[in-house]
Amino acid sequence: MELAMIGLGRMGGNMAIRLVRGGHRVVAYNRTSSVTEQLTKDNPPMEAAFSLQEVVNKLKPPRIVWLMVPAGKATDDQLEAFLPLLEKGDIIVDGGNSKWTEDEPHAARCAEFGVKFMDCGTSGGVWGLKNGYALMIGGEKDVYDYMKPIWTTLAPPDGELYCGVHGAGHFVKMVHNGVEYGMLQAYGEGYEILQASKFNLDLHAIARNWNHGSVVRSWINELAEDAFAKNPTLEGIKDWVADSGEGRWTVEAAIDTDVPAPVLTLSLLERFRSRQEASFAAKVIAVIRNEFGGHEVKTE
Repeated sequence: MELAMIGLGRMGGNMAIRLVRGGHRVVAYNRTSSVTEQLTKDNPPMEAAFSLQEVVNKLKPPRIVWLMVPAGKATDDQLEAFLPLLEKGDIIVDGGNSKWTEDEPHAARCAEFGVKFMDCGTSGGVWGLKNGYALMIGGEKDVYDYMKPIWTTLAPPDGELYCGVHGAGHFVKMVHNGVEYGMLQAYGEGYEILQASKFNLDLHAIARNWNHGSVVRSWINELAEDAFAKNPTLEGIKDWVADSGEGRWTVEAAIDTDVPAPVLTLSLLERFRSRQEASFAAKVIAVIRNEFGGHEVKTE
């Protein structure tokens, strides 16, 4: 098949390469033209486009335009820019981390132009080029069926799933990321307990051990093993952890549906804690303990 990949960052660029290697025709576009030039030069026969109109001109109807840009305004702007250029029956795929509640409005907006819309939660990170991407897809079933060769090229065996109507794909991916928060927090806490013990423990060796036969073996822990091999004490790494937004949305969904999710919620809150240079709340607790019990207060 043929399609355009819009946004050639860590995910979009590698996805474009995987599609080309899988025999598909890919037209690549990035806002920074030098990125487009380099990626297409290094990965023939990928084709470069340097404007949205050129993207559209290089594709045969029904065109497939895959947006792999940041969620929110960037996705909204790209969708609005493409719609006047496309024709009835063309397809826009949002493969980024958009909030699932945005998908129905996006689909309705596309429908005003006769354009089909698909939401696709995409997992795999920088390893997706080699291992494939887990795809969680929402939208019209006939469009999903039409694009089947693309889904199966991007994904490993059994790695792509039609989840249902518009929004279902991004909703499943959102919860996937929420679960990821909990898993990462559990590993982080476990390794900290090991590191803080009286034993002189080799965290890299422990991670390697846990990845062979243990019930806690996982790809995430394989990545921990790789990280400890490179930097056994994590020297120079600041204890600051970002969040993409999907952990927050997962907790919101849990609240909206009265589902208790303490592990995912606390994992999200721990990420917020990691961004504090100092905890004012901890200072408040320290001084109150000093007031009622004369407990020690440490000063800077």
